[in-house]
Amino acid sequence: MSSSTTAGYTLSRSTNTPERSATPQLTGEMFATLINLSGRRRFTSQRVVLYAVLAADKDISMASIAHDALGLFRDAHTALVKGSDTMPGIFCPALQEAYFGPPQGNKKICDFMELAERALHAIQSGWRQVPTLLNELIESTTPLLAILNSITAIYEKEASGYASKAKNQLRDVMSEIKDISKQAHMVAFNAQIIAARAGTAGREFSVVANVLTSITGKIDSLVQAALAESKA
Repeated sequence: MSSSTTAGYTLSRSTNTPERSATPQLTGEMFATLINLSGRRRFTSQRVVLYAVLAADKDISMASIAHDALGLFRDAHTALVKGSDTMPGIFCPALQEAYFGPPQGNKKICDFMELAERALHAIQSGWRQVPTLLNELIESTTPLLAILNSITAIYEKEASGYASKAKNQLRDVMSEIKDISKQAHMVAFNAQIIAARAGTAGREFSVVANVLTSITGKIDSLVQAALAESKA
């Protein structure tokens, strides 16, 4: 069985099912993009159906708008599933399950795109199958939205988990810096005592100790601000 690797996954050519090979690096900005793309699918799927109905009923020119919406839908879905140089594709077990597990999210979404393409082609060609295809397209809307909503909820949940983890990591880092700052402050304090005892010979040493004290003071202020921000 041959396979290819994309967006941190190996795509099996026989099943078209991604198999996890590596975890991509994700950021808050990337999660916002993923949620936006997933939401775009919901919006554009409705536009496809709406303008297909209008094209069949009143204005054939609406079919081109429906085609454009379908293109946006397809591009968003491809980016979310297959990924790219800047997109992670499927990056967690929950998405793997939603797209390629029992819910068959990917198959149902692809079926919708195929049905929409057929319906629009029939409308533009004036075929007799238009009413039947339109009814099928309209009937597919509700179950499709249920799938898209459930997948979007996964992206939102993963984003929330990432944000929470990032905050915890920030607190840990800030706590470590705070501990180091305390140790540096003690060193500076002891250095000032030694410099005072050394008299004239300890003047330069005292200057260094004072600078270190000032630096640790600034670090303490920055750490406190960062910790307060992470708790907000």
